[in-house]
Amino acid sequence: MTASVIPIVDLRDHRRRSMMPTIPVVLAAPSGQVADTRGRPLHDLRISVTDRCNFRCVYCMPKEVFDKDYTFLPHSELLSFEEIERAARLFVAHGVEKIRLTGGEPLLRKNIEKLVEMLARIETVSGKPLDLTLTTNASLLARKARSLRDAGLSRVSVSLDAIDDATFRRMNDVDFAVRDVLDGIETAQAAGLAPLKVNMVVKRGTNDAEIVPVAAHFRGSGVIVRFIEFMDVGASNRWQMDEVLPSAEVVRRIDEAFALEAIPASYSGETAERWRYRDGVGEIGVISSVTHAFCGDCSRIRLSTEGRLYLCLFATEGYDLRALLRGGHSDLATSNAIAGVWQARTDRYSELRSNPAVRQARDTRKIEMSYIGG
Repeated sequence: MTASVIPIVDLRDHRRRSMMPTIPVVLAAPSGQVADTRGRPLHDLRISVTDRCNFRCVYCMPKEVFDKDYTFLPHSELLSFEEIERAARLFVAHGVEKIRLTGGEPLLRKNIEKLVEMLARIETVSGKPLDLTLTTNASLLARKARSLRDAGLSRVSVSLDAIDDATFRRMNDVDFAVRDVLDGIETAQAAGLAPLKVNMVVKRGTNDAEIVPVAAHFRGSGVIVRFIEFMDVGASNRWQMDEVLPSAEVVRRIDEAFALEAIPASYSGETAERWRYRDGVGEIGVISSVTHAFCGDCSRIRLSTEGRLYLCLFATEGYDLRALLRGGHSDLATSNAIAGVWQARTDRYSELRSNPAVRQARDTRKIEMSYIGG
């Protein structure tokens, strides 16, 4: 298998690369559903609330790039909570039913509980509560879990790439102990943030020996572990194809230790393939963006920390929604601009990744995951 290496590049201008959404001349009220060029509905909104993180995970924010001299966005450029709430309501009017808060590390955003409370008041077009979730490294989760639940957060997903402490410290690259993450998980479960999911990015030769130990640790606990293939997200993580461990191999290893059986997806567009332990003590999931693309029913849109819209995790440019939010445009005009962006969407990078020309054209231009959220 041929390796493809993404070089480390200057990231400073990548965040500024964006287009202006178009407001149509004739405005129409949102219908509660909107589809892109492939018929994919808009269902899932992921909102990055900060580009900062206190970890330096090797596959996301490698220390050699995101060092002490790296310039993060000033607070004035971030969307305010009021702007985020306004945008969220516009997206929900187009059919969004799930909102995930991400980062960076979202718990670093001051008063994040206030934003959760604001978003929790929004209802879907069918009058149901939003599925409001948050992804975190859990470094601050033990102290914030109860206040987040009280504010209206439904559940959390925790990034955890090893159960072995030494391996985990190498992966986060800031010498953070795995026990502190496990304490956060236990506190969140006790607070009622369930079902809790753990996300493990699997990098061959780095932490793949931890697959079965992580599965074993959470078996029977009510926690769902999702094993994620190491992806070529952003331009700084030195991705190589030979470091990808296919999800099929992950399932095989776990099945050898604890017998598994496949189960159906929870909803159309779910990223994880689900597997259940045959003895009934829980389930796992695998996310296979590299070896088994799921572009065909992808229903996700991403809103960056400073208000850019991105139509794909592997995007090279976004749409400047903040300019509309701060430009005095009405909700109806802004809503129509959002609909137009989605209706023109053609993205399917994971289906095209095997084409060397496509991959090379994007390798040094993709937006960083720490900026638009995973």
